[in-house]
Amino acid sequence: MPNDGREHETKLDDRRSANGEQDRLTSLADGADSGRPQAHSTGSGLPPPKPIDPNAPPVSPTNGDAERIGGPEDEGGKRKGGGGTWTALGAVLAFLLGKGKAALLLFLKFGKPLISMAITVGAYALLYPWSFAFGLVALIFVHEMGHVWVAKRKGLPVTAPLFIPFLGAAIMMKRNPKDAATEADIALGGPYLGTAAAFVCYGIGVYTDSAVWHMLAYVGFFLNLFNLVPVRPLDGGRIASAVNRWIWLAGVVIGPFVIWYTHSVIFILIWVWFLFTTYRKFKAKRGEGPVHFAEGVYRAKADPALPEWYYRGAHHLRELPYTAYCKLDGQHVVEFEWEALSFKGELPIDQAILVRRVYAHQLEGPDEEQNLTLKVRVEGNVYEPDNYYEVKSRDRWRIGGLYVGLIVVLVYMMWVIQEAGWTNPAQ
Repeated sequence: MPNDGREHETKLDDRRSANGEQDRLTSLADGADSGRPQAHSTGSGLPPPKPIDPNAPPVSPTNGDAERIGGPEDEGGKRKGGGGTWTALGAVLAFLLGKGKAALLLFLKFGKPLISMAITVGAYALLYPWSFAFGLVALIFVHEMGHVWVAKRKGLPVTAPLFIPFLGAAIMMKRNPKDAATEADIALGGPYLGTAAAFVCYGIGVYTDSAVWHMLAYVGFFLNLFNLVPVRPLDGGRIASAVNRWIWLAGVVIGPFVIWYTHSVIFILIWVWFLFTTYRKFKAKRGEGPVHFAEGVYRAKADPALPEWYYRGAHHLRELPYTAYCKLDGQHVVEFEWEALSFKGELPIDQAILVRRVYAHQLEGPDEEQNLTLKVRVEGNVYEPDNYYEVKSRDRWRIGGLYVGLIVVLVYMMWVIQEAGWTNPAQ
């Protein structure tokens, strides 16, 4: 196997002389050795090597610089031939810089979701057994991947799921759907795939009669049913927008009963936020959505011709001229310019907005290299097309049927599990 660029050969010289000379073990190297004694001629001024003890046990040949257990030690008590550790580190570094570069990029992309998933498993394991904690996080993951799968089929880029202990998980769409029907289909993907995962747990529970799988099945059905409550930003609220927005009023009425049943402080916050956003949506101007902010941090070079006071004040506001447009791939972009600094920049926006203003609201520097750090903010309102909620009749019936049908299935399965006594820890 390749080592650190040096190959050593150990040859056993089995030549015997006519007068009965004993065997000699000669170590040869085709390059400089590291840490092992070399054979020298007596004319070099060095003491001659010690004669080999004929009664000494045989020594097995070594492979390169591999570390030998129980080998000889030098005067300081340190083992010789310790270059194997550095060789291993060098090999790992070479792999990361070479073929491992793709693995590094993959970790940078999915590292945050994986770390958040591990933290969430650990948080649930503080209250429940490890097996249940793993299963619960897996059920949430499958639910979120249902949203991701449908969004990808619709051509919408989304982020990987980000887990929040005791809250669940969420994905972020990098672009808004073009209409309410698309938004509803993406919302339906999570509960449907999540329900399928709960059925898998149910089947394993029936086959193994395991209490853990029983509870995972029940919790899986409950979580997906909970997400179908017609309250935004839950999946049910997004689905209802494609069927009929007046269904949101049902969410206003159902909310207190859900709070009473679950005793969830989180749902109280969701319901209150839903009341506020629903009122604002019905009172907003046609085509105008909620206020939206986007920020970016940039580096620019200071102009030595400008006076020093021009850069003073870290929190002053400075309006910047801008141009907003949409790329062919659907990405919305705002380009801006700071003419005094000869600086131009662009800020990608995750959704279509009606830009109100673009301004620099924080400036730091210049430093020793005359570099400036500036923070630019874009303010506007989310743009909602007038026909966003205009859904074809067949799509309304399709989405409404899938919505109501899934609710019936989930309620029935929760009733079946309760009747079987699987929710009783004593069983």
